[in-house]
Amino acid sequence: MSAVPPPEAETTLQVPPTPRLLIIGCGALARELVELTGRLPDVDVTCLPPSLHNRPGGIPGAVREKIRKGRAGGRYSGIFVAYADCGTGGLLDRVLEDEGVERLPGAHCYEFFAGVADFARLAEEEPATFWLTDFLARNFERLVIRGLGIDRHPELEALYFGNYRRLVFLSQTDDPDLLRLARSAADRLGLAFEHRHTGHGELRTSIAASVAAARVAA
Repeated sequence: MSAVPPPEAETTLQVPPTPRLLIIGCGALARELVELTGRLPDVDVTCLPPSLHNRPGGIPGAVREKIRKGRAGGRYSGIFVAYADCGTGGLLDRVLEDEGVERLPGAHCYEFFAGVADFARLAEEEPATFWLTDFLARNFERLVIRGLGIDRHPELEALYFGNYRRLVFLSQTDDPDLLRLARSAADRLGLAFEHRHTGHGELRTSIAASVAAARVAA
C-alpha cells in the first residue's frame, strides 16, 4: 500500500497572473481611451495631466516615470503610450526608445483623429489653422484662455493667435453643446470656423493593435 504523503508535502498549483496591458495616455484623451478599452479584458489606462501640453518639455520625464512605475510590480506584459510627439521635439521618442515602448503615430492628436492624409490636406489648404478636439472645445476657457494667461493679460491674445486665420473643430462625438462651444471659441479668437467629424480616427486602430501585440507577447 502506498504511503499517503503528509499535508506539507502536497504540491500547490500556482496559477500565473493574467497578463495585462498598461496604456499610459494624455489626459486630453482620457474619455476616448476609456471608451475604447472599457470592454477589453486585462487593459488598464492611466493618464497624465492634460496641462502638460502647455509645457511639453515635461512630457518625456513624466511618461518615463509612469513606465517604470508600471513595470515595478511585474503586473503588465506590455505597455503602450497613448501620446503622439505632442510638441516634445523628438524627446519623447528618445525616452520610448530607451524603454522599449511604442507610442501613437504622428505629431499630435489632431493628426491621428483626422487621419494622416486628411490632416495633411487640411493643413496644406490653410497652414494658419488652430485645431480643437472635443476635449479642447470642452476646456477651451480653462486650458487656452486661462492656461495661457490671456484672461489676465488680454494683450497676449494677439501674440498667440494673431497669425491664425481658421479654427477647425475635429469632433469625436456628435454633441451639439461641444459644437456650440467650438464655434464660440472661433468667435472669441476672431477666426473662420470649420467642423469635421472624425470619430476616434486612427486612435481606435492604434489601441486595437497595441492590445493585440500585448496578447501575442504574453
